[in-house]
Amino acid sequence: MTNPVVRRPLGQRIALVLAFFLVVVGLVNTMPEIAGLQDWVRAATGQPFFRISGFPPEFFYPPVFLVMMVIVALDASVYRAWKAEKPHLAWLGLLLDAGLILAAFLGAFGYLVEIDSVCLIDQITGERARLIQDAAERSAGVIPGMSFDAEVPACQARFGVWTIPLLFTIITLFFLYNVRVWGLPLVIVASIVVAYTVGTALIWMFDLSDNNFLLTKLGADGGDVMGAAIQKATNVFITPDGFMGRFMDIVVNQVFPYVILGALFGTSAGGTSLIKLAVRLTRRLRGGPAHAAIVSSAMFGTITGGPVTNVLSTGRLTIPMMQRNGFSPQFAGGVEAAASSGGQIMPPVMGVAAFVLVALTGVPYTKVITAALLPALAFFFSIFLAVMFQARRERVAAMKDIPDDLIMSRQDWLNLVIIIVPILTILVLLLGSKDAFAGSLVGQVLPAGVVQTMVNATGDAVSAGWWAVAVLLPLLFLDPDTRAKPSKVLASLAEGGILISRLFLLLFAVSIISAFLNESGLTGELTRAVTSWLEKAQVVTLFGFDIHIVGGVYLMLALTCAMICAIILGMGMPTVPAYVNVALLLGPLLANLGVSFFTANMFIFYFAVASAITPPVAIAAFAAASITRTEPMRTGVAAVRVGIVLFTIPFVFAWYPELLLIEEAVTITDENGRRALIEGYSGQADWGALTLLGMRLVLALYLMASALARFDKGRMPPWEMLLRLLAAVLVLWKTAMVMWVGIGLALLLIAAHYLLLERQAKQVAP
Repeated sequence: MTNPVVRRPLGQRIALVLAFFLVVVGLVNTMPEIAGLQDWVRAATGQPFFRISGFPPEFFYPPVFLVMMVIVALDASVYRAWKAEKPHLAWLGLLLDAGLILAAFLGAFGYLVEIDSVCLIDQITGERARLIQDAAERSAGVIPGMSFDAEVPACQARFGVWTIPLLFTIITLFFLYNVRVWGLPLVIVASIVVAYTVGTALIWMFDLSDNNFLLTKLGADGGDVMGAAIQKATNVFITPDGFMGRFMDIVVNQVFPYVILGALFGTSAGGTSLIKLAVRLTRRLRGGPAHAAIVSSAMFGTITGGPVTNVLSTGRLTIPMMQRNGFSPQFAGGVEAAASSGGQIMPPVMGVAAFVLVALTGVPYTKVITAALLPALAFFFSIFLAVMFQARRERVAAMKDIPDDLIMSRQDWLNLVIIIVPILTILVLLLGSKDAFAGSLVGQVLPAGVVQTMVNATGDAVSAGWWAVAVLLPLLFLDPDTRAKPSKVLASLAEGGILISRLFLLLFAVSIISAFLNESGLTGELTRAVTSWLEKAQVVTLFGFDIHIVGGVYLMLALTCAMICAIILGMGMPTVPAYVNVALLLGPLLANLGVSFFTANMFIFYFAVASAITPPVAIAAFAAASITRTEPMRTGVAAVRVGIVLFTIPFVFAWYPELLLIEEAVTITDENGRRALIEGYSGQADWGALTLLGMRLVLALYLMASALARFDKGRMPPWEMLLRLLAAVLVLWKTAMVMWVGIGLALLLIAAHYLLLERQAKQVAP
């Protein structure tokens, strides 16, 4: 008897259709330059300036914004949910759904009305053309050759005072649906920021305080308060910090192909085959299934970029596999949660948060993935060590014989092509050189148009992602299930459109946080206050000891503060808003204390990723616990113990920014506002020093992993565990003498451990 096909509600089916068309339009918009295509289209249409990609944002963003919110309203309909759960409130749910769509329409319309490059109402009434003509006549002959693009007339017809209630109506409705789709934590943070900004603006208006932390100045004292308030509200619509600014640009123009790529991968047969390959490669290792989980989660996670998605995709196979081989359920869930979270820091894709980091720091994506490489390798190496010591402790034997359901078949080898070829496409295009590619043997064999197309895409992250999608679509049909049901591909594309729409809903809340923080000036006040306190503070008393605040102690205090804020704000929240919230608040502060702006953002980014496994709201660990059917908090603790390096490696590259391999990591802004290298750095990698640092890092990771497992070759007493952790810190200390003391202590501890166990073994032997 076959299972009946579950038919989606009408609203969700309409949402899927809209989402599919959103994906098509979005992929056309992000399409890279294909040699000869633009010329052919212009010739065919007779329009010399026609473009089929890279649409003008002022005209493209508003309809896309509206379509995405219609998709959210239909897919996450309150009316549909309440009709089943609370029939007496179904009418209210219908009003909320309609309200979201109306608010989205008015938001898009308001953007077109208010932005000076469009001025929609002026365009309709003809006022726009008249103003431009007047400007041209006034300027004629005054400055010959002057371009009038710089003299864009301001819009005459505006929303005026209605902008304020419209803005807060949109915020309220969008926040309600954010709670429904993404949960409460992000909305709580965003609501606090909005309430703080509005409250402090009212305090300024009525002159109730002179404390800078309690004032949001809308304009100059004694000016037009209402006019200033209207302008501030308008800014949320049209400025780069607004909801159709840089975060819309990130979704529509930067991460779009990668989200679609992740959606296609998530429903392909390649993920299961990847796990089977990882099992095959690690079967002779004592921690085989756990090592397989690490490998598969790292590769799959770099594509999907979402820890929960990764856990629920790969964990359904890897967690039972680890349990079957002898690992405890909590440890199995912890390994999967930690490895899946680490997928966000693993090049070459790294998920959406990495593109947000690119947007906030202005560092090219190719450099970001270069900077992420060594820390990511250190993280996954540490998980390998944690698994190795745990396997010794729990006496887990190597798998050797692969279970029948995990044996690689001929089809599995074909399915691996589905995964590997798109990733190789991204790597080749991202890391390749335009000149080298054009002059290579491949460049000489292929037609000139194909070569030029590939050269155009080289070095561009968006183009690399787009071509990966283009390559993946036909490869999906290597799977017989996809060939039997091609509609699976269309459904995957539509699901990608749903995910894009939900992602923008999330980033809407982030954009509100960004815009209101920018208007309140809280970031600048906080930075000035903390920096001033650090300059005045001389001694901190801790446990009866006086600690003098000099040099690096300033930095350590700020780094610790940033770590705590990122983890607290990231509880139960996706990585993107967790990262952005802390980066906006504390990024400038860290940059003022001698860390480069890029390194400060990488530091915060890592702890935003770590928040997914940090109790009490460890969403990745809780997802793993739903598979192991064990107590979630214990799984969260196990995930922290396994992934502890995710919490320590940011401190390492904050002290040793050369680990990030790029010049931006060692570049700061000096007192005169000019870019300068940190003292002692040349901007070029010193491979000798890096090798020594790498060896120290490996030793420190070994000490930490064994100490936290309380097991090396055998069990270790608490005093040895504490000494190993101390030695790990000393090994990475910047002062040479302290470093060598740490190395000596580490080697002594390891040698003593092995010698003592050998002596005990000889005494027991007959």
